[in-house]
Amino acid sequence: MGFTVYILQSLSTQRFYVGQTHNLSKRLEEHNSELAGHTKKEQPWKIIWSHEVDTRPEALQLEKKIKKRGAGRFLEDMGRGQPGSVTLLA
Repeated sequence: MGFTVYILQSLSTQRFYVGQTHNLSKRLEEHNSELAGHTKKEQPWKIIWSHEVDTRPEALQLEKKIKKRGAGRFLEDMGRGQPGSVTLLA
């Protein structure tokens, strides 16, 4: 089992959150739980994009690339047919 890089969107503020995890469904539950830290104030969150990679270093590299570009611009690029394997969920 690999790692998943993901983009969440807050249903209350429309802001994005980028992260990586070994278990996406569990991580989403954590973001939406009462124990959530940084993401608690903007709950609920939904997954709008995810991509699986084989290793954690690959996941960290992709996460960093998305954060540097900005999640919104990254998603716009994907909508314009930029190369890359993506899963848009929204």
